[in-house]
Amino acid sequence: MSELLVDFITSLDGHASGEGWPGFWGLEGPEYLAWLGEQPKATYLMGANTYCLMSGFAAGDVPNGQDEFRPEEEASVDELTQASKVVFSSSLEEPLTWANSTLVRDDAVEAVRAMKSSGSALLSTIGSLSLCRSLLRAGLVDRFRVVMFPVITGATGEERIYDGYPDVALEMIEHRTFDGRIQLVEYKPRVLEHPPLGVPE
Repeated sequence: MSELLVDFITSLDGHASGEGWPGFWGLEGPEYLAWLGEQPKATYLMGANTYCLMSGFAAGDVPNGQDEFRPEEEASVDELTQASKVVFSSSLEEPLTWANSTLVRDDAVEAVRAMKSSGSALLSTIGSLSLCRSLLRAGLVDRFRVVMFPVITGATGEERIYDGYPDVALEMIEHRTFDGRIQLVEYKPRVLEHPPLGVPE
């Protein structure tokens, strides 16, 4: 059975991006980049908005506020181009132009449920806030990982990650600090029907 990882890169205040900020908020370091390079291969799951954004980067579009890609951003996009990707959308048309991308029009929750039960490879989300929220609500997420960068984007932050989430209990399974400033936390999530009645021991 496949394992599903929801994977976010955020500011400390829970934004997935910020207007005018470069990728990784410009704060990635050698330890973090080396760790990224060591990650196992995965099939990446995304929605239409993330697909359009990332496939645009792969085609040469540069993020707003930048004149060109930095080398680490270009390497990250190149790795995604080579990876297997599944795009959930009722609005996009085939064929998808980004290499190694498959379009799925079926209900994302049921499609991912079937992918998990029939496969063995790692499944990982990229961006796609509403998709991640739906998969979490459905109880399909095995690991919930957040890499927090040491910035607060109160004025320029975009894409608030946790708005609309249910209450979720998180059991920590991994934590690490990269380059003395970037914090990784990884949890096993459990969606709650109501707040716990007592304090966990």
